[in-house]
Amino acid sequence: MDPNRILTGPYTLKPLKQLNTSKCSKEEILDYFENAYSLNESLFTILSCEEAFYKCPDRLRLPLIFYYGHTAVVYLNKLTLAGLLQERVNFEFETMFETGVDEMNWDDTENYRMGGSYKWPSVNEVAEFRGEVRKLIRQVILDTPLELPVTQESPWWAVFMGLDHERTHIETSAVLIRQLPIDMVRNIEGWKLAPRTHEDGVNNKIAMVTVDASEVTLGKPVDYPTYGWDCEYPQVNKSVPAFEASAFLITNKQFFHFVNTRGYHRREWWTKEGWEWKTFREAKHPVFWVCTKGCKSNCGADLADYTHCKPKDSTNDDNSNGHSTNGVSHGDDAFERKHGRKYRYRTMCGEIAMPWDWPVIVNYHEAKAFCNWKKDDFRLPTEAEQWAMRDDEVPSDEMHNVNSAYDSSTPVNMYPPSQKGFYDVIGNAWEWVEDNFNGYPGFKSSYLYDDYAGSSMDGRHNIIVGGSWISRSGSMAHFSRYAFRRHFYQFAGFRLCRSVNFSEDPPVVLVPQINAKQDFTISLRNTDKHIQQSKNQQFLEERPEALQKRLQEEYGSMNEGNFYSRLHDICLDIVQAHNNSFNRVLDVGCACGRLAFELAKDFKEVVGLDFCEQYICASEQLKKKGHLSYHLLNEEDLDQPPPAKQARTNGEEMAEDAIIPSGVDVNRVTFKQMTWLPNELADYDLVIQHGLERVQNKKGLV
Repeated sequence: MDPNRILTGPYTLKPLKQLNTSKCSKEEILDYFENAYSLNESLFTILSCEEAFYKCPDRLRLPLIFYYGHTAVVYLNKLTLAGLLQERVNFEFETMFETGVDEMNWDDTENYRMGGSYKWPSVNEVAEFRGEVRKLIRQVILDTPLELPVTQESPWWAVFMGLDHERTHIETSAVLIRQLPIDMVRNIEGWKLAPRTHEDGVNNKIAMVTVDASEVTLGKPVDYPTYGWDCEYPQVNKSVPAFEASAFLITNKQFFHFVNTRGYHRREWWTKEGWEWKTFREAKHPVFWVCTKGCKSNCGADLADYTHCKPKDSTNDDNSNGHSTNGVSHGDDAFERKHGRKYRYRTMCGEIAMPWDWPVIVNYHEAKAFCNWKKDDFRLPTEAEQWAMRDDEVPSDEMHNVNSAYDSSTPVNMYPPSQKGFYDVIGNAWEWVEDNFNGYPGFKSSYLYDDYAGSSMDGRHNIIVGGSWISRSGSMAHFSRYAFRRHFYQFAGFRLCRSVNFSEDPPVVLVPQINAKQDFTISLRNTDKHIQQSKNQQFLEERPEALQKRLQEEYGSMNEGNFYSRLHDICLDIVQAHNNSFNRVLDVGCACGRLAFELAKDFKEVVGLDFCEQYICASEQLKKKGHLSYHLLNEEDLDQPPPAKQARTNGEEMAEDAIIPSGVDVNRVTFKQMTWLPNELADYDLVIQHGLERVQNKKGLV
């Protein structure tokens, strides 16, 4: 049951239902914690050997050992922020397992922690760490007075955040484990796959259902009695014009026809970004399909050359690891005879015959290419339209494939439809929608996890909604909305959609990317109504004019009266008054580096942090070259009058150089872009926080 000795509690695959934050008891919270902790560990018993923990099933994700240890660290971090913990368990591990990677693009280079040279601890050491954390969190739950209801401002919210984070990572880790080489996984006790078909199967013709124009309420009530992530709040009303959408999620069989007509080889069906991803990735079919042509896998590090698609006789080698589904295909025997041997299907623990009636699992690019291939103005639903397909009441677990009712997808016709005629609007597989990720109007980040959602409101992330077979309860899946880059794989599928009246645009949120030409993938006629500014106001700092303004403010007056030179003198006075050494200083909110350079005159090591990418890039250029040209802005573009030495001729813009202060050893200065303060930033003689006016959630940072 536990070949790698990773369990710190009982083995279980049975999740408990979500807690009610208005009336739960300590005993229920403790039981839910133990259940979530054990569920996550039990998932990792699928790995057949310790070697698998150090593999990268996805080339842009860390080895699995990181995800095994990560969730324990998040409990510690959040409970410390909430004031419920004052002690460290293992600072080295808390630093190592604190933060994963969020690749900026599908062709990013691999993170340094993915290679074989990085020294990860042994599986046994991480298991011991998880065991220590388990005991500590148990004690916190037992010792901390419980005041109901638990609200977003309550210290107990940090406990619920840790619980939901654990459950979320069960799903993301499952996606990675499912991409491992098949000899590194095994069948585990109690793992139950769904039948491949249900009743007479699903017609290959895509059935469309019309929804009349309506008013829809999205989002979660602030006082709803379950935990929620900040991006789920508050509620917002939207008008949704009439539309039609496919009754079922698109199935493997329906997607097969796109693949079989060389859909992965025809540029005209793909967006510009999607085709670049497909070409780089050399994708020829969905990630969990298995053929016999040696296709490139999505694995990284020393698995980069691995292929799931090995030539073999599928009649003699089913690679099922002892698994089979609860039934065979009866829906279309002729189709099965003709095409059934072309592809097999990768599940968590093995390979099975292709379940043609299960929803196809794809990324946004693949879903969008299918829509374009179908033509006739087909697209993906918008977030508001997906909500319009649902019933008014919050769903129950019994009516949907959620909370591991099965340990796989199910046929798309297996569970009953909504009152409007749509199947799997909750559960089975997440749904990609057209909207870029953004906060609802009135969005506020949580001080416990300030950069949870805001960093994804950049126009590069789309939304998935509705939950999957492994998602927590139906009530949580009902409100869940996650941001993923469009090339990212999750247990996500899609359905077709199109407007009934093409003179009325659907309510879709599109966030323009800063300094990039947007590849919007939905045709709109009234785009001014739909393009929104990011709810993360910090992205406004990435505008070109913001950089010019910042350089002018920091370097526009190099005399002794400059704010940053005065702040430098204040810092020296503070260090001397406290008899501290002048070894290391941390400059939080360093912007374009002026104060950091000033401090390098006196401190041996200066680290400057800022959330703004272009400010950090400008700081690095100044460090490298010693100067950087910028344009002087008009007075109305600045919050204060420009320096007296600014010169203009006939109203034209003038260029000026930002120059680092004299007497600075630039080798003492390091700049880093970060949206939070990780554990690795420790042991400084002085920490300076300035620029708070640029921070949205000041409590979350301070």
